[in-house]
Amino acid sequence: MKRFHARYPFLDAAREAVDAAAVDLADLVAREDAVERDSTSPRSNAREDPVAVDRAVGRVEAALSGDTTGDPHRRPRVELLSYPIARVLVSLVGDPVLTRKYARAEAVTAHRRFTSDFAGDQLRSASGERMTLDRLLREFDLDGTVAETDDGYRVAVGDYLQLSGDLPGDRWRLATRALADGAVPVDREELHLLLRQAVEERVGAGLPLSVPDAIANDLDAAVETVEDLLADLELSGDIDTVAPDLFPPCMANLVERSREGAALPEHSRFVLTSFLTAIGMDDEEIAAFCGAGDEYRTDRIATADGGTEYPPPSCETMVAYGDCVNTDEVCETVPHPLKYYEKRLDAAEATPDARD
Repeated sequence: MKRFHARYPFLDAAREAVDAAAVDLADLVAREDAVERDSTSPRSNAREDPVAVDRAVGRVEAALSGDTTGDPHRRPRVELLSYPIARVLVSLVGDPVLTRKYARAEAVTAHRRFTSDFAGDQLRSASGERMTLDRLLREFDLDGTVAETDDGYRVAVGDYLQLSGDLPGDRWRLATRALADGAVPVDREELHLLLRQAVEERVGAGLPLSVPDAIANDLDAAVETVEDLLADLELSGDIDTVAPDLFPPCMANLVERSREGAALPEHSRFVLTSFLTAIGMDDEEIAAFCGAGDEYRTDRIATADGGTEYPPPSCETMVAYGDCVNTDEVCETVPHPLKYYEKRLDAAEATPDARD
């Protein structure tokens, strides 16, 4: 199995490689249970394939606790086989939040890899393959609807609307684009983000899968591990208190900068808006609180039932954004800004609401 396929397991060619290897998923996951009972098992792949199950759990755990699938395994076979097993795990858990986060994490991981490949920053794999833009466009049948121009690219409006629909921020609205001849102009970075969305759609397609009992039974322990982590990281939807003194340092910093009139980057505005939405604030309250206008709209963040379609990013992503600042002792104990806030709220003797 090629390292290239392990780097991009969502490719049709990667799936075909697994099929060509005649890997039986039921047999593969059953080996883990067998090896746990008998560590001296003589089967040739017994030492390696159960590691694929471990790596699959790692993929899902990393997706829950951060926004990527974690560090890849050094053996391409293990890394590639862990992808279909991870999809099975996600399906067996059957939690919509996990499904969304997993698909997003696979897409973010792919985005980091293909943008690096496009830039030539990564050494070629042992097979000499590196992802190219043309190849990725062909993979998603976009080669005939994306055209390069002197200052960027043009994307057919139908594909643009499909891929940009879940991207937050006003810049993706069709009304802000110079639509002409049925195509929408985008720059290089925006095209890469649209391709990230294409990966996310493919990863999430068909989830949850229908899993045979034979496979499900052998993955009971792995499913329990994921469910325990999901319970630990589950973000409360019951917060409805605005206590700025208890905000995590990252959010306090963004609020302060906004109130001082700083023009926050789009990702920072999204982070702040999603956090304030998650703790119960609406558009008008957020605008008044931040001393800003309608750039802090929540219509692309809040769901119809009042939940949060896009919860604030994890601490790991805040670090990547450059928005993780002024960390304290509580930061060291939590994986997410909302968990920080919940912990401070629980410990506070009194929590007057700033909106009162």
